[in-house]
Amino acid sequence: MNTILVLYYSRSGNTRAMARLIARGIEQVDGCEAMLRTVPPVSANHEATEEAIPSDGEPYVSLDDLEQCSGLVLGSPTRFGNMASPLKYFLEQTSSHWLSGTLSGKPASVFTSTSSMHGGQESTLLTMMIPLLHHGMVIAGLPYSETELVKTKTGGTPYGASHLAGAESNYDITESEKALCIAQGRRMAELSKKLVAGEDG
Repeated sequence: MNTILVLYYSRSGNTRAMARLIARGIEQVDGCEAMLRTVPPVSANHEATEEAIPSDGEPYVSLDDLEQCSGLVLGSPTRFGNMASPLKYFLEQTSSHWLSGTLSGKPASVFTSTSSMHGGQESTLLTMMIPLLHHGMVIAGLPYSETELVKTKTGGTPYGASHLAGAESNYDITESEKALCIAQGRRMAELSKKLVAGEDG
């Protein structure tokens, strides 16, 4: 069974909803399963701590999850054109995996949610790819053969799925955005299977 780790941070629930749609796409592919994980928030107060298990939603990610996965889909809300600090904080703890090459050769992709149409969707997606490239991962985007990419009036980029959440983070995920999330999950699962088959062959 190929396990694709869908790792996200979400404040208002939009990125979480996208992660679950991507997981749905992954599980449409035979022999593949999604592992949904999140990260805790970070605090300026160095003594602030979170419970070991979130009160709701997916479990917190562990470094072991990276070792076990066949691929990684990384999601974050946009923060000034970049990923949110809790996700970056987790990635900065993965030096041991970088040294050992744990993630090298595995497929990866990214997704985001923003409050405004031009609020940094694409720069967030592109900068999220950088640590994955340092890990030696194989980056996959969304091809224009996914026709919703041409039709969408809100989120959706060739760099990865995106969602226009609105200033109050209360816009529903559109049908086009949903379709692109599911397509991204399916594409990641299919790529993972091909890469694993190549290793076995």
